[in-house]
Amino acid sequence: MQCKVTIAGITMDSESNTPIVILKTEDDRTLPIWIGLLEATAIATELRDIRFDRPMTHDLLKNFADMLDVAFTHVEIHDLRNNTYFARIHFKFMGQHLSLDARPSDAMALALRARIPIYIDETIFVEATPVEEPVQVLDESKEGQKWADYLKKLSPDDFGKYKV
Repeated sequence: MQCKVTIAGITMDSESNTPIVILKTEDDRTLPIWIGLLEATAIATELRDIRFDRPMTHDLLKNFADMLDVAFTHVEIHDLRNNTYFARIHFKFMGQHLSLDARPSDAMALALRARIPIYIDETIFVEATPVEEPVQVLDESKEGQKWADYLKKLSPDDFGKYKV
């Protein structure tokens, strides 16, 4: 089953300085996905309705698709393997329903530009939920222990608090 989400905001992971996009369901569940800086910029500029003189990559893709009469229908984040999310961009072209593999960050940036919904497979919420098992600390330093303690206390609800 798929669950519709919106982009609730983008924040920075204070430990790694990596952007995190926060996805939120209609029933207020949240899912954080760590993304690249360039993709975060592409998402943030569209969220803030910032326009540039020249098209960014995601704008270029949408413009090209518009010229060819490709109709984007939705994007879905459909899998999580080895801490990597997988997405698909769904579209109609010449009467056929097709999809392309994509990074979730690129799919989200395009979804914002094309004004199409973003869906997440319900199983991802189960897979992404931290499991209650002993944490193995590989870094025995104080910094390593501090990081392990931080991760143990983290809950998915913590991510819904932050907005850009």
